[in-house]
Amino acid sequence: MNNFPSDAVQQAALALRQARADRAPIAPVSISYGIQGLEAAYAVAEINTRAQIEAGRRMVGKKVGLTSKAVQLQLGVDQPDFGILFDDMECLNGQDVPTSRLMQPKVEAEVAFVVGRDLSGITPSWAEFIACIAYALPALEIVDSAIADWKISLVDTVADNASCGLYVLGDQPVALGSVALGDLGMQMSKNGQVVSIGTGAACLGHPLRAAYWLARTMAERGQGLRAGEIILSGALGPMVPVLAGDLVHAQIGALGSVSCRMA
Repeated sequence: MNNFPSDAVQQAALALRQARADRAPIAPVSISYGIQGLEAAYAVAEINTRAQIEAGRRMVGKKVGLTSKAVQLQLGVDQPDFGILFDDMECLNGQDVPTSRLMQPKVEAEVAFVVGRDLSGITPSWAEFIACIAYALPALEIVDSAIADWKISLVDTVADNASCGLYVLGDQPVALGSVALGDLGMQMSKNGQVVSIGTGAACLGHPLRAAYWLARTMAERGQGLRAGEIILSGALGPMVPVLAGDLVHAQIGALGSVSCRMA
């Protein structure tokens, strides 16, 4: 982590940690604490990642956020970001998702990847990256912001661990070469009504390109990918607010379907 001299980074990290613990959204940290620039924002996030690990949570993957032009337009940003996935964020297909852990959740349909073998911290070629990915899965990400009313800038969502909440994974892994991921059509329904439509191409042109962006970005930061990690590659269409009691179902072309109930 970069060494930022100001106490603002530490203070912003504590405020975000407390907001999530209390389930009480706060004002944008970019304004309240003067957090400016991506490196300062990632420094805030890394402080909280270390705090979560020290508290006993285990890092099991990463997410790429803001890959869909539709979501970028919704939030007024123009580039991806990444966040850390912890073991207690995971739900399986058909399970209840505990809204008691969330503040202002929204759901989006995504392609998840399972890393099959370690990729060291060197910047990978496209071929090296593809060789380390074992499977794809349909997924739902329940994003959740600690910033009140989702009034976030790129700095705010990065500082807030890319607005990570929870995620739901489908049952059946699909071999990487057996599905044309860029051509996938996505249709997501809430309580039986279609609420979001998209395609694999909506995710930085191809879901694997989004995951490759992550691999290269992590390498630039001196990190790699580990076998068994999950990569959530980003939304295939607009995200949709959800409440307790909502039933969410997404069909992602030949990749299959995934569903959950907000409990």
